[in-house]
Amino acid sequence: MAERRLDLDVAGMTCAACVNHVQKALQGVAGVDRVSVNLATEKASVWLGAEHAPAGDLMAAVKQAGYEVRTGQTTYRIEGMTCAACAAAVERAIGALPAVTEVTVNLATERATVQALPGTVDEAAIREAVQDAGYQAFPLDDETAATGADRTEERLRLARRRIVVAWALTAPIVAWMIPEMLWGIAWPTMTVFRLGMIVLALPVLAWAGRQTYRSGVTAALHGNANMDSLITLGTLASFLTGPASFFLPIANYAGVSAMIMAFHLTGRHIEETAKGRASQAIRKLVELGAKSAHVVRDGVEVEVPLEDVSVGEVMVVRPGEKVPTDGEVVAGESAVDESMATGEPLPVHKGVGDTVLGATVNQTGLLRIRSTRVGKDTFLAQVIRLVEEAQATKVPVQAFADRVTAVFVPIVLALALLTVLAWLAFPQTMRELVALGSFLPWVRTDLSLLTLAIVSMVAVLVIACPCALGLATPTALMVGSGMGAEHGILIRTGAAIQLLREAAVVILDKTGTLTQGAPQVTDVFSLSASRERLLQIAASAEVGSEHPLGAAIVSHARQRSLPLDDPQGFEALGGRGVAAVVNGQVVLVGTRELLAEHGISARPAEAAIQELEQQGKTVALVSLGGKIQGLVALADTLKPEAASAVAELQQMGLHVAMITGDNERTARTVAERLGISVIAASILPEGKAKAVRRYQQEHGTVVFVGDGINDAPALAQADVGIAIGTGTDIAIETSDVTLVRGELGALVEAVNLSRATFRKIRQNLFWAFFYNLIMVPLAIMGWMHPLLAEIAMATSSITVVTNANLLRRTEISPSYAKRG
Repeated sequence: MAERRLDLDVAGMTCAACVNHVQKALQGVAGVDRVSVNLATEKASVWLGAEHAPAGDLMAAVKQAGYEVRTGQTTYRIEGMTCAACAAAVERAIGALPAVTEVTVNLATERATVQALPGTVDEAAIREAVQDAGYQAFPLDDETAATGADRTEERLRLARRRIVVAWALTAPIVAWMIPEMLWGIAWPTMTVFRLGMIVLALPVLAWAGRQTYRSGVTAALHGNANMDSLITLGTLASFLTGPASFFLPIANYAGVSAMIMAFHLTGRHIEETAKGRASQAIRKLVELGAKSAHVVRDGVEVEVPLEDVSVGEVMVVRPGEKVPTDGEVVAGESAVDESMATGEPLPVHKGVGDTVLGATVNQTGLLRIRSTRVGKDTFLAQVIRLVEEAQATKVPVQAFADRVTAVFVPIVLALALLTVLAWLAFPQTMRELVALGSFLPWVRTDLSLLTLAIVSMVAVLVIACPCALGLATPTALMVGSGMGAEHGILIRTGAAIQLLREAAVVILDKTGTLTQGAPQVTDVFSLSASRERLLQIAASAEVGSEHPLGAAIVSHARQRSLPLDDPQGFEALGGRGVAAVVNGQVVLVGTRELLAEHGISARPAEAAIQELEQQGKTVALVSLGGKIQGLVALADTLKPEAASAVAELQQMGLHVAMITGDNERTARTVAERLGISVIAASILPEGKAKAVRRYQQEHGTVVFVGDGINDAPALAQADVGIAIGTGTDIAIETSDVTLVRGELGALVEAVNLSRATFRKIRQNLFWAFFYNLIMVPLAIMGWMHPLLAEIAMATSSITVVTNANLLRRTEISPSYAKRG
């Protein structure tokens, strides 16, 4: 076999040593012939021999060396899947492609999410792999996503027609069988009765059940037998007893085969309907968006489709209308209902300069809004993408279920064969077993040995249900992620659901998380010049700063109409302050440590510093020309619900810690007001990730909650990173969960939602496993009538999906909010 080349896009290489590390790591992977790494292009070319190394192994080797391999993600709609065994077959088929690093197939949403090395796996290869497995794959673009609901409805309409036909022919079978079952009367004669069962059952199987047969046979021919394969074997075996009854001492179960198919189709339809309810979150989100916009073009207001709106255009939004797309108010003021984004029912006042989100509802006044984001860049589009990503992922606990599903159908086929062999090899023992169940009205001990063997085999085939296992976690995850979006909680991965529920420690960043994040100047203390002059110097140095403290100093100076100078050589010194040249002199504004680095003593202002820090205020020292001039004190008020939310988190059994770049005294004062005993103060941004790592080593699973911008390393390091913010200020790239509204109550809701969702997942998995562990042995013993077996099988899947939908009834609001 010829060599195959894979090109890896490697991130993090900075020098020749990095190149050597990556090259050595890749050469150590089995199946790799040679490697060439290029620092300039950040590419690693890998030539594979006859034994191709999986792309995942190559990625793992690069990651272990301290670098990352960039991958691309595509999503496909998969047609033809009917059970968890189908999803497992599709995963195996796509995952076998050399450049695919990860693939997740969701049975409930009929989606396959594929992670692959960029430029190495084309659409044709994936479609061919899926087709070889017996299914069809279609790229999920905007058009196919938009028409997904239409296809689902068309599928349900066709399913309803099949059910009507199936039951129209099965109902006479039931009516005709009752006299024979109860009184042994085969009207008008046994021959006519047997022929009648065959004639009525045939169209039920051949027309109404043809899709089931097509799926079952196709999957079996491709070596991926699924649930439909079991139904196909079971109904055919049952039907063939009809013709065989004319020649062998065997009961006629042809009519029962039609009943099995009718119940199977009915159960599948109910299951699909319930799955539709579970997946309605994305449909509801799509429906939230406006369909058109009133745009001012050449001074004239015109109505255009939403997709025709461009960035920078001014839109007119009247009371009662939806805001078409994200933008900034340029004229007017109004109250806007942002509940679709934040879950907060109270409207928010908007005026000139305020940002608004697409799909929110203007309530009172007329607004003119300049669009700033359109299409896929809007907040609503990001929310939809996050919900889709969450629904496409898997919860870690599902791994065991996946392993069982992969071998489930072959095991059931083996059990069905062993059942027949057991009845034929140990007839006396099996009759004794079936006799133990004679108290059940459907268990008949007077049937021939061959009939009992076939009936037991059919029951085993139709009662085993991998569907329940496959639906147990994705349906609960779909409902949970949808509920989260409705409450302003955007969950990015299924793993976050499980890890958030397992968390031992919650670390809260202070500024912007526990506090309002908008500090104000409270005191100005000068050692030499006037307070106005000191404030003017400090504000001039901070003009270029984006830090909340610097912005507060500048804002306070401007409110007092102080003239500010343009700083030169501005430098933001993360976690310590800023340095700038103002009127030819070096100005430092920041911490003691910053001044100490420049050999400047803070001792002249020490008394004032201690007094202000004891009051919980943040102190920014100001030096000019190498000498301390004074200080500016600032305070950031706590969020109203912060103390209540912290208390509730602690009542839920979570250890709550606070981390901040502020000084020890200020941090301690804030922590005491909140009831937090564990704090880490004076921590620089790069040190927060180390602090998170230390807590992980000491306590286990750690949740970090921050503003999602400066805290990116800590968010990435934590087991669950939660970004807390408002509106478009959401850090969706580094966080596992985003809380759209900036309230800690949303954190309590997120924990409650994760626990409720995981509780449903555990319940579903328990019942799926318990059902099969109990029912299959009963079927082997002959205690299950094939018809009852099919009803039980359908019921198990419906129960799992229905139980997931019951999650919507769970109350996740904080207890202090319920008390009013």
